[in-house]
Amino acid sequence: LGAVEVVLEPSVDLVAEQLQINEFSRQYARVSGEKRSIRTIYLLFILLIALFILFVATWIALVLARQISEPISALLDAAGRVRKGDLSTRVRVKAIDELATLVRAFNEMTEELEANSEELERRRRFTEAILDNVPTGVISLSADGQIQRVNRALGRIFSGADVRQAARLEDLFSRPDAAEIRYLCKRARRTGFASGQIEFESGGKTLHLSITVSALEDRTNSGFVLVIEDTSDLLRAQKAAAWHEVARRVAHEIKNPLTPISLCAARIARQVEKLRARGEVVRILRECSDTIAAEVESVRTLVDEFSRLARFPAAKPAPSDLNEVVESALQVFAGRLEGITMHKVLSPGLPPVNIDREQFKRVVINLVDNAAEAMQEALVKHLFISTMLTSADTVELVVADTGCGVSAEDKEKLFLPYFSTKGRGTGLGLAIVKDIVNKHGGKIFVESEEGLGSMFVVHLPALKKEEVT
Repeated sequence: LGAVEVVLEPSVDLVAEQLQINEFSRQYARVSGEKRSIRTIYLLFILLIALFILFVATWIALVLARQISEPISALLDAAGRVRKGDLSTRVRVKAIDELATLVRAFNEMTEELEANSEELERRRRFTEAILDNVPTGVISLSADGQIQRVNRALGRIFSGADVRQAARLEDLFSRPDAAEIRYLCKRARRTGFASGQIEFESGGKTLHLSITVSALEDRTNSGFVLVIEDTSDLLRAQKAAAWHEVARRVAHEIKNPLTPISLCAARIARQVEKLRARGEVVRILRECSDTIAAEVESVRTLVDEFSRLARFPAAKPAPSDLNEVVESALQVFAGRLEGITMHKVLSPGLPPVNIDREQFKRVVINLVDNAAEAMQEALVKHLFISTMLTSADTVELVVADTGCGVSAEDKEKLFLPYFSTKGRGTGLGLAIVKDIVNKHGGKIFVESEEGLGSMFVVHLPALKKEEVT
């Protein structure tokens, strides 16, 4: 057997392709070896992206949750403080959407609650100030008779210790008096209010107390308010006034027959002188006439005493500065003319006037008090007080107001006793004023127009220098 060897020389293109194929084969083998590591890198990259996305999502969720939970937590905390009475609480956190509306509404609510609470507190203090400054005692009672509150004036009727320690009516009053007050409470429950009088022993003195009971109809408080007034001074004044009236009438009734009795006694005495010779008859008649005359004089003295009792105290005039008297009278009204603007023009260097300072002080007080009373319902409240020298021998005092005024018909009756345009009072104030002015040699007159106000003018004679010395 033999062998044949054929040698072919490859072409250049075939060699190049072979080399390229070999290179691709090597690259594929290298890439095949790196495939696992590339896959791992891709997986790690995807994992990192997923973790980043998860982190961002969690952060966003926490931010959103905080925007919801923080306002709610703040609202809960604020609500707890408000429940404990701290109405100044406000929610200061930021919120969005409906929560922002809720926070704003809560803050507005607390602001209104705080404003209402302050207003209620102001009204409470105002009411307490009124109760503590009224001259009558006030007791607030619960429906079962427990004393809830008393005012300061009650301490002037009872001892301060009793007032502070009192829990029930029996702590202040005797059992019969407490029973009487409970009876008034029952009547007040039916009729709205009831009043009565009791005598009360305090500090060795007998006080006459006027008690008015008002029933509270509030659903939350069905108790009572007791207004207690010490009328002892009033009763004494009424008794004195009654005795004055009795004295005046008794003096009048007794004085009437005294004159004819006295005249008859005198006539008998004259006739006895003509009958001197009749002996015993004359003696008896003389004794009788002397006795009648002596007893008439005794009764006349008694009548004079009654008359002095019924009269106003005698004036004790002395040279006085009218401006000082006016200033002294106005001190009575210091801080008491609420809402009234006072215009005071007192001319300096006025000549003195011959007046009783206390009585004329009463004149000024009555005129100012009447003016203040007339302006109670007025929209504009101005009080004008002035003094001046109108002529060489006349000093003028003017008290004017912007009150309700009086009609022409009533103006003629203003100075009459027992006449009053007010629904209360004795009607003697201006009558006393006129009487005092007249006794001092002065004159008083009034100018008034209904709805515009009144002006009272007093003219007093001025003293000359030689009269003062």
